[in-house]
Amino acid sequence: MTDPWVALEPGADPVARAELLRRAHDTFTEAGTVGRPVRAVVADSWRRSARAGVGPDGTASVELMDGELGAYRAEHPLARVMPLFRELMGTFAADGRHLLAVCDAQGRLLWVEGDPATRRQAGRMNFVPGARWAETAVGTNAPGTAVAVDRPVQVFSAEHFSRRAQPWTCAAAPVHDPRTGKLLGAVDITGGDGLAHPHSLGFVQAVARAAESQLALLTAEQPAEDTAELTALGHDEARLFAGGRKVRLSRRHSEILVLLARHPEGLTGDELLCALYESEAVTPVTLRAELARLRGFLGPGLLASRPYRLTVPVESDVDAVERRLETGAITAAVAAYTGPLLPGSMAPAVVRLRRRLADGLRAALIARSDPDLLADWAHAPWGEEDLDVWRALAAVRPTAAVRARLSALEAELAAPARPSGR
Repeated sequence: MTDPWVALEPGADPVARAELLRRAHDTFTEAGTVGRPVRAVVADSWRRSARAGVGPDGTASVELMDGELGAYRAEHPLARVMPLFRELMGTFAADGRHLLAVCDAQGRLLWVEGDPATRRQAGRMNFVPGARWAETAVGTNAPGTAVAVDRPVQVFSAEHFSRRAQPWTCAAAPVHDPRTGKLLGAVDITGGDGLAHPHSLGFVQAVARAAESQLALLTAEQPAEDTAELTALGHDEARLFAGGRKVRLSRRHSEILVLLARHPEGLTGDELLCALYESEAVTPVTLRAELARLRGFLGPGLLASRPYRLTVPVESDVDAVERRLETGAITAAVAAYTGPLLPGSMAPAVVRLRRRLADGLRAALIARSDPDLLADWAHAPWGEEDLDVWRALAAVRPTAAVRARLSALEAELAAPARPSGR
């Protein structure tokens, strides 16, 4: 096969291939070994699914319902290109008795449209809006795997990890923010064996690229000076998009921008000095020099003084997480949280904000007790040693892997600290 992301090469017998895959799937679920004819992308996905504790007989859970689903969809960036998706794929899906599906970057289905009879069939396995089809929830599937590996992918028959999904074939391609490159989600076509063809994968790839082009045009139509966007979660160096420019900031400049974005009324030099530096030995002259460099870097007109403030409204990813937490939209808050705020920063005010944001999310996750949301946090780099979350996860998903990890964490906590020696 020339393209490893395509499920069947032209001329292959889908019935014979499906039978071979079912046997390989049974072997993997029983013995943990993968053999031919399983493609490498599928074998890797099966292993990730197993490590996440996914069972082959499980099904997707519905996380977003009613008002929360509607609110989340309304503010999701892919809502702006849903008319394009429907125009390019709607007729194809309806005429071929397929489904058009769009998921977010966490594998949650936001829209599922197409042939009514096919929708009813898919509904029996919870392939419905609001359901979680991430690899960590239901294993290998095209939309979930496409966002996991950030590549277009096709999944055929028993390549699906969940047995309930094995009668289906799907192809999905990721969609990115054209300005930042951030993964927004994926567009998917799901149906029968007729989709097990290279053309269906090429089709969704073309649709995804068209969506990115449309998003770029829509963004260009907006007045660039109206607002600025600050991305500071999960990175030591923040990104600022303002005035039609995308700027990567140094660590110190990132800290300053985060603090000024939190205080649109402005901060005095003394207030910034206390917020940024642990040492009282740092002088106002040092801070003024740093601010002068930042002003030159940003360009004229964006950073004012007396007090120091930004001259345009700033929308940050921190604001997005906090806003969703305040309204009780926990799933949406977790989706917006891409990691700790400036994780390497030791600036006192940034450290306090970082802890407050993470603690608020953790408390909400533990209170919600949703196994998939807890698993996402526990398996993320910032949650690997989060004992409280692992305990909450073990209470609602007591798999052998979860219990083993919890036991290891508790043993580490109980172990006496080793004395330092020379």
